[in-house]
Amino acid sequence: MKVYSTLQIGDYHTLHCEDDLIIKKISTDKMICAVMDGCSTAMDSHFASTLIGKILRKIIVECGYRELYEKDSSLSLDQQLKDIIKSLFEEMRFMKKYLMLDEKELLSTLIILFYDHSQNKGIILSIGDGIVCINGEITEFDRDNKPDYLAYHLNKNFEEWYKSLHQKIHFDHLDDVSIATDGILTFSQVKKQILMNLSMV
Repeated sequence: MKVYSTLQIGDYHTLHCEDDLIIKKISTDKMICAVMDGCSTAMDSHFASTLIGKILRKIIVECGYRELYEKDSSLSLDQQLKDIIKSLFEEMRFMKKYLMLDEKELLSTLIILFYDHSQNKGIILSIGDGIVCINGEITEFDRDNKPDYLAYHLNKNFEEWYKSLHQKIHFDHLDDVSIATDGILTFSQVKKQILMNLSMV
């Protein structure tokens, strides 16, 4: 499987890129890809997206070790993704208390893709805004630029909050998949330039 990624600072962001991404294998057949987009009107929005990326990396490494030693393949993709999000939820809650962070310092969207190559099945969960394209079919998650950030729910019961998440797509027979923050919608079409050969006598 070929994986392409790009991360670029926006034109209006002068100090930091407010997005982050992670591409990491849990095992030979299972992979997690995620994109995060910090809230521009919040505090240190690059920090929130980077923090989520670092926590996800830790969780994926732990999942990989568990798979290696426990060999429990009975869990569905849904349950495995739920376990990953639950770990992220608990880690974010802990970091908020441990670092005495304001909610505004943790505002970031998250689109997470969990793919099992052996089953040729996957699932995508979007927490907030973003764009998903599966086998050429584009889905835009848009809440009028008012994303429902994970950080808004850290004081809630995880099980109840998770049940309320509906921005989820299951897929199989994958040809291609793309996930992107909503920043991709600001891209402008590249204009073709006509190149002229000038010869001097």
